[in-house]
Amino acid sequence: MPLPCRFALVSNSGAVEREGLSTLPGLGDAIRQAAKIVLLLAASDVSLLRVKVPPLSSARLKVALPNLVEDQLMSDPSECAFAAGAAQDGMRTVAVINRAWLEQLSAGLTALGARRLEAVPAQLCLPHQPPAVAAAVTEFGSDRDVALRWSEQDGIGFCIGATAQNGAESAAREVIDALRLMAPQVDLILQVAPAGVAAYQQAVADAGDAQLQIAAEDWVQCAAAAKSVTLNLMTGLGASAGPQVNWRPWRWPAALALLAAVVNIVGLNASRLQLQHEADFLHDGMNQTFRAAFPKESVIIDPVAQMRQKLSASKQGSGQAGPDDFLTLAGAFGNVWASLPQAQTNKAQPVIAAIEYRERSLLVRLKPADAVKLDAIRPLLAPHKLALTEQSAGVWQIRSAP
Repeated sequence: MPLPCRFALVSNSGAVEREGLSTLPGLGDAIRQAAKIVLLLAASDVSLLRVKVPPLSSARLKVALPNLVEDQLMSDPSECAFAAGAAQDGMRTVAVINRAWLEQLSAGLTALGARRLEAVPAQLCLPHQPPAVAAAVTEFGSDRDVALRWSEQDGIGFCIGATAQNGAESAAREVIDALRLMAPQVDLILQVAPAGVAAYQQAVADAGDAQLQIAAEDWVQCAAAAKSVTLNLMTGLGASAGPQVNWRPWRWPAALALLAAVVNIVGLNASRLQLQHEADFLHDGMNQTFRAAFPKESVIIDPVAQMRQKLSASKQGSGQAGPDDFLTLAGAFGNVWASLPQAQTNKAQPVIAAIEYRERSLLVRLKPADAVKLDAIRPLLAPHKLALTEQSAGVWQIRSAP
């Protein structure tokens, strides 16, 4: 049966929206909606040790912590989780807790939908008001967990079990006696549940302890103190204290997106296969046409280009000039050059210095190089199906346009 735990829902501004007592499964909706879950670990479950630590990187410090505190532990370091605080005068506060218990809490909250987890010692969530020592007592059934905060980074906790004494005042006196054993002759501020304030005040009055002040527990004050605590024991499990994406609400959208991607991929592949089939059909048709026209040709690589070559060769064989023959290119260019108006040229009179026929194209060299504007002559060459490109300054290449 799940054990009940005390909880509070705190807004970003620090205001307490809801508080009470419930089991973790009963808080499932609140846990899933919360941006961050902060566990206040019972002070009696967490040991705070002051250790002298040499300057180490975060990774090396994490490895060295078990060896640094081994002499102060009563259990095997491999069974513990560790978290180190900030260095002060060469000393660090190291928090130690049972690893299995913390893993159980982490797994349970993660299963309930927690997105970001932090676990801090409850004794460091008490208000630090020097020179007074802060203390708090929390009841868990017949047991009472007592926490004391000595300083900013130091505190202890212990548990007082059930006794034969009955009554709230008797229990309060027992707690006060235990506190005075741990913190004698110091100003002490003890936080208790609002329902127990009267019993503890009566116990203090009976004891005549003027240095002990009773106050009702304050979740707002506790939440504000928890924000400043740097000892997050979840880091001792290797769990990230940063925001984690809750993928559970995105399961169906992700499944639909994956299904849509699969459908699109299948459709694209089907379309590609169809286009490939059409391309193969057209290629086979061109090959058949080429073989029918030239049955003696045994090698077919590019039927279109080979067909053009054969047609050009046939025209030349019958005395007809091809579109990329020298005479055809030179004649068409000569007509265009003769019809070039003076207005389309620059101030200097253009002169053709040389004409070469190379690789089925006409190379024309002009003097001066910028005598004729390319944009002016290209429209005149287009009706003759000629294409003009400038290879270098004053050198034109004229070839038959496709």
